[in-house]
Amino acid sequence: MTTVVPTSEEDPALSVVRFTSELSWSDAGPEVSEQQVSRLCVEAQECMVMDRWLDLTSLMLTSADIVFSNSKVSEKDLECIFTVICNLVTKSRSPDEELEMAKLICSKIIQQPSDKPALRLKILFNLYNLLDNAYCRFYVFMKALNLAVSGKVTEHVIPSFKKIDNFLKEWNLEVQDQRELFLSVANALKDSKSSAKDSFKFLTKYLATFSDEDTYKMGEAKEEAARTIIEFVKAPDMFQCDLLDMSAVRQLEKDAKYALVYQLLKIFLTERLDAYLEFQAANSALLKSYGLVHEDCIAKMRLMSLVDLASHESGRIPYALIKDTLRIDNDEVELWVVKALTTKLIDCKMDQLNEVVLVSSCTEHVFGMRQWQALRTKLGTWRGNIESVINTIQASKITEDGSQAVQGMMIR
Repeated sequence: MTTVVPTSEEDPALSVVRFTSELSWSDAGPEVSEQQVSRLCVEAQECMVMDRWLDLTSLMLTSADIVFSNSKVSEKDLECIFTVICNLVTKSRSPDEELEMAKLICSKIIQQPSDKPALRLKILFNLYNLLDNAYCRFYVFMKALNLAVSGKVTEHVIPSFKKIDNFLKEWNLEVQDQRELFLSVANALKDSKSSAKDSFKFLTKYLATFSDEDTYKMGEAKEEAARTIIEFVKAPDMFQCDLLDMSAVRQLEKDAKYALVYQLLKIFLTERLDAYLEFQAANSALLKSYGLVHEDCIAKMRLMSLVDLASHESGRIPYALIKDTLRIDNDEVELWVVKALTTKLIDCKMDQLNEVVLVSSCTEHVFGMRQWQALRTKLGTWRGNIESVINTIQASKITEDGSQAVQGMMIR
């Protein structure tokens, strides 16, 4: 096995050129091979002397395909070779040159994502850490992300998604680049069941970048808006979202293709089980086409209907009303209340004697004008209660001070 070992007598970049060119021309015979290797080494030296780092990068990458496919080159050697190539970006004379060099390296690394994908990904991350320019870093990160998806090694990039907010501050991206980032991250997460919530979060971040002023651009978000709705409906542990407030989602209301999907979202967020059952009866084929399971939808809709009852019934829900609304038997009422409690959708107590659920608080599906008004009322009540307590304390203190003054006069 041949290994690249730079010595003090030769620059590491020149060693890589010599090594890769020898591999490339090894089948051409000694005379031709020596001539070509010598030519490429001279060309590399000229680039180094004249600070033509972009040209040197291109020259060194010429034989990269052969290096990757050659069984004589170990993964350790490959990493060494590309470490030397990637290090050339530190010699660039401008951000533009740095970006062009990064693009050249990335284009070669991502060509065959299924061949040694983890190693290719490691090389891209090494390149990322060598870059100074913020946009260059974003560019390489996106290439690494796409490579991870194509090469099915997303587990290596998912941990970095926790730092996306920090990356956004560092990269200072335009809106279009933000959209590309959020959508790519969501796509990387979509096949992982344990990351369903994170995928949904980045889809909503993507949709939130569109506004009513983006009428021309907003059309491109229709498919992803419908996908986000379906992901919300499918998720057994998501009961609250702001999708109805998003322009990218509202555009589906009158869309020929996705109007029914929007209607389904509205049912889940603002209506109860009976509305869903009516919708399902008329659109069962549509639900199946999106992979929605009727029984799962009913289970989620029952919980959401129970929460809706909790927010509308002044804190007292009769068992009979729960039974009728959720379309269940008498002996299932407490079971569904317990389910709502364990998922922290409502905070309540069950009065079994009077068959009433006493609700302390509940999670709202949406937070619109009605919810703001209810919050304002609660805050007003709390403020009044606090003022009453303060007044009582002050009155008590005045009385106490007066009593002490009278006692003082009596002592004299």
